[in-house]
Amino acid sequence: MPHADSLIMTLVGGFVLAFVFGMAANRLKLSPLVGYLLAGVAVGPFTPGYVADTELAPQLAEIGVILLMFGVGLHFSPQDLMKVRKLALPGALVQIGAATLLGWGLGRLMGLPDVEAALLGFALSVASTVVLIRALEERKQMKSEIGKIAVGWLIVEDLVIVVALVLLPLLAGAGQANGTGLAVQLVWTLVKVAAFVALMLVVGGRVLPWLLVKIAHTRSRELFTLGVLAIALGIAWLAYEVFGASFALGAFVAGLVLNGSPLGHSAAERAIPLRDAFAVLFFVSVGMLFDPTILWREPLAVTAVLAIVLLGKSIAALIITAAFRLDRATSLTVAASLAQVGEFSFILAGLSVSLGAMSRGTHDLILAAALLSITLNPLVFALADRLGGRARQNAAAPG
Repeated sequence: MPHADSLIMTLVGGFVLAFVFGMAANRLKLSPLVGYLLAGVAVGPFTPGYVADTELAPQLAEIGVILLMFGVGLHFSPQDLMKVRKLALPGALVQIGAATLLGWGLGRLMGLPDVEAALLGFALSVASTVVLIRALEERKQMKSEIGKIAVGWLIVEDLVIVVALVLLPLLAGAGQANGTGLAVQLVWTLVKVAAFVALMLVVGGRVLPWLLVKIAHTRSRELFTLGVLAIALGIAWLAYEVFGASFALGAFVAGLVLNGSPLGHSAAERAIPLRDAFAVLFFVSVGMLFDPTILWREPLAVTAVLAIVLLGKSIAALIITAAFRLDRATSLTVAASLAQVGEFSFILAGLSVSLGAMSRGTHDLILAAALLSITLNPLVFALADRLGGRARQNAAAPG
């Protein structure tokens, strides 16, 4: 492919096939994410036919990650989290720990090193916000108690991922440093990140809302949209280039700062179309990295990884919600909400591969688990509804 048209061909191939496969998935009552991932597989190097630019696609995907994290920050609600903190905080942390432990055990059985095995489990522990919100909206449960618990649970998981993205590059290189050197690097990294966050909250908390107001006074929708995009990308670059943090952290903090501003809601509305468009490219690029032959080359490993997502995480969620005396129907719905993995698992796995902490084979196992769990999630919800309905009937039956 001539270099001059590789960007155009990648965008055309990515968007057109994502639309076709996404529509097909939607008609089959599946999440469009399944279609986007399959579109990436179709234009990837592991399937015959047209192959998109495998060097350009990850850079477009990085923009998708930035806007995804910017959106997470814009929609982060401390108030919603505080309402369900007594359940969501310990619940999310215990579930992450349980899934990480199960993944580590499976990885060790497969002969993986400790670090890679732990990263496998950690990547499987985090559910997809996109899939969860879509499922709750379809069931009209976003504003219900179940929806608030599930969303609060995922907010905690998202925050854990943000911290992990900061520390992972340092921990991945722990083998090359002694204990003292690692401690010094860890402290220095945390100091730089803390300085960046403090700068954004103190200075950015005043400058960015003021800047948005000035842009809004121009009464130009284009300039306001461009200003929001410039803030997201510019601060992500500042975090990466000046403070040594990740693009994702910078974008998340930028969204968090704007979230509390008077024009935060307008900024979120302007960011949604851009976020959605580049998020599609992100999922397509993830699909390009997936080798589908792993499904029949290693069926036992794929089944075991999928079992951790569907059964291990669900059982952990059921135990936690039962300990907090939630009724069975609510517990089953929360468990079904979390029985999948998605975008943040991809981000974590991709970073692990780039740092040399994870092999391509383990990366493919995570992608296989994500693709299958997202596809099966509607069936998991149907099963939860059925069991929950029986629980209600048993409770209502006369003694």
